[in-house]
Amino acid sequence: MRMLITRTGLAAAIAATALFAAGPANAEFEERTIRVSNGVSKEHPMGNGLAAMGACTLEKTGGKMKIQPYWDGALGNDLTATQSVRTGSLEMVLTSTAPLTSIVPSFGVFDLPFLFNDEKEADQLLDGKVGNWFSDKLPPVGAVNLAWWKNGFRHTTNSRHPIAKAEDFEGVKMRVMQNNIFIDTFKELGSNAVPLAFSEIYSALETGTVDGQENPFNNIENMKFYEVQKYLTLTKHAYSPTLVLFSKKIWDGLSPEEQTVLKECALVGQKEQRKVNREKSEVSLANLKTQGMEVNEIAPEEMERLRDKLKVISERHAASIGPETLDLVFGELKRIRAD
Repeated sequence: MRMLITRTGLAAAIAATALFAAGPANAEFEERTIRVSNGVSKEHPMGNGLAAMGACTLEKTGGKMKIQPYWDGALGNDLTATQSVRTGSLEMVLTSTAPLTSIVPSFGVFDLPFLFNDEKEADQLLDGKVGNWFSDKLPPVGAVNLAWWKNGFRHTTNSRHPIAKAEDFEGVKMRVMQNNIFIDTFKELGSNAVPLAFSEIYSALETGTVDGQENPFNNIENMKFYEVQKYLTLTKHAYSPTLVLFSKKIWDGLSPEEQTVLKECALVGQKEQRKVNREKSEVSLANLKTQGMEVNEIAPEEMERLRDKLKVISERHAASIGPETLDLVFGELKRIRAD
């Protein structure tokens, strides 16, 4: 009888322990709607990434955590949305690194002309210790980077003439990102560099406020710049990483389980977004040709002249970016290229 009671008591204790464990487990996730600001439309590869991330968070939280994207800068441009994330009035933003340089100057290294040779080495750099080093700089300024996504290599378009050599940039009014390095780069080429928010580009091109702009293929097609631009030149002059930034103020109020899910699902979104970005880039280029854009490459010898002309940009901005940053990034790129 004593053995029966002991076994019964043991069974009851196990059941009680399981019940106790189940209680907190069910309480690990609260009902949350995570608003995400994004400057492009739903059809952009960012949309594929957010769809994958959203499906992942729903699955892992039993439907309690929902990702709610807002497209076409509906919650503000990259600068204003990033500021909203920092203050805690917005949960999340997808943004390029360029707007962050006014907050953390070392991010300016990613705006230097011709930093990366291809997407593979960009992914390797950002997914390793260098990406972690930059991410660690964000919590002190109010943001948490969940993952590195991509916008890709940037190319130039304009409505005046094809760009075949460095001198063809002279006198062209070029919209650039609101960033000193991009402004300086196109000024060095002789262009009139006009900093504008992404959401303002189409109107500025349509009205002739600017003659041209520079963006990845997906953005050019997605925003229908081909309607107001004739010439596309494959300059590949810069590469735009994208950060998945979460508000540090809101992040600190999440449970560890919620934080883990968001990080894991941001990486699920990263895999899908990068894959679709690569696939759609080639499709976008073909579509832009179909839409009537005249596409040209710059001859290798002229590209070398362009690269040489823009070396001064790295020298000019080295102090603001910082020697530690430059040594880290260029040292790791050297290692990656040697492998």
